[in-house]
Amino acid sequence: MTENGRHDNLIYDWNLVNTTAVPRPREVMLDDETLRDGLQSPSAHDPDLDTKIDLVRRMAQLGINTVDVGLPGAGVRAREHITAIVKTIRDEKLPIAANVACRTVVTDIEPAAELSQKLGFPIEVCTFIGSSPIRQFAEGWELSDMLKNVRAAVSFCKKNNLPNMFVTEDTTRANPETLRALYSTAIEGGASRICVCDTCGHVTPDGVRALLNYIKQLVRESGKEVGIDWHGHRDRGLGLVNCIAAIESGASRIHGAALGVGERAGNAEMDLLLVNLKLLGWIDRDLRPLRGYVEAASRALQCPIAHNYPVFGSDAFETGTGVHAAAVVKAFRRNDLWLANRVYSGVPADDFGLQQKIGLGPMSGKSNAIWVLEQMGLEPTDDRVKRLLDRAKNSPRLLTEEEIAAALK
Repeated sequence: MTENGRHDNLIYDWNLVNTTAVPRPREVMLDDETLRDGLQSPSAHDPDLDTKIDLVRRMAQLGINTVDVGLPGAGVRAREHITAIVKTIRDEKLPIAANVACRTVVTDIEPAAELSQKLGFPIEVCTFIGSSPIRQFAEGWELSDMLKNVRAAVSFCKKNNLPNMFVTEDTTRANPETLRALYSTAIEGGASRICVCDTCGHVTPDGVRALLNYIKQLVRESGKEVGIDWHGHRDRGLGLVNCIAAIESGASRIHGAALGVGERAGNAEMDLLLVNLKLLGWIDRDLRPLRGYVEAASRALQCPIAHNYPVFGSDAFETGTGVHAAAVVKAFRRNDLWLANRVYSGVPADDFGLQQKIGLGPMSGKSNAIWVLEQMGLEPTDDRVKRLLDRAKNSPRLLTEEEIAAALK
């Protein structure tokens, strides 16, 4: 054991073997889509204003850089909520910036310009347009008309001093020539950022790397300082790993939503992205408030947290299996929290304000019963241990606290 309580040579990290020479990112910025793309989930509930503001405060506490506060073109209620949220960010001097999503149409952007001027506060406008051949075919779009809309939208943003991120929807299924035309037009018009989107959750990590290498070259050729965003969905379950690949490939701001909520199967999970960025050593911040953010989002959107959801699900740090529990208990008996949080877990629970739990069920052993009794303040007599194990072995699942108490009576 080292002087600071950590242990040398107890974990061999294959993650660091034969890795490509990827330098640590200089900065990883995050854009939270919970209150925009997240609310497009068919199962999500659109919360009241106070609840949205509470979520934004939690995002700021976690060091999230920007929050998408909605679509101004969606109606009066949407604009009222956007106004109130931006006003809160301004008045409370929250360390988070606001952006809004608009079609690449001037009439969509006008409400954002009016709001920004009214509040005297900058609002980034994320202008989006479909870019893939399949989308163009379905919509009956001609590229010449698309480019005309891009010029008009980006020009309007620049004229009204609105920071503009130009977004191509379905980028991961678009051909290079179309992307070059769309992005070049936006960059020439003054877009400060461009966003690469895996709108349909189509791409693999190899595709992310290939696409972003192409986009980076396009930006270099422009000679402009333009940021690159990544926005990915998880239709194939690849949302999170694609975010990591995007950062490695040069994207400087990554989008996500709490619990991965969003259109269809959802977005990359903002909470799990933060967990992985910390474990990779790419960010260094206190993430103990992350659990509160996840639980608040779950309540606000009425999207339950799955029992087996990584890190924040109720099962994430609990075991009822005898051999696993025995190892964790041995670590606790040494008063070694570092060891207890890692011997059967790839995520240190205490880094995120959580702790290991040991339950009693059909695969439990004596260690489980003794530990449960000690946590209840009871002496682990042979009779008590036997009664608990008899009850556990005849249960199809872990025992509840009530069932444990009943067995001891």
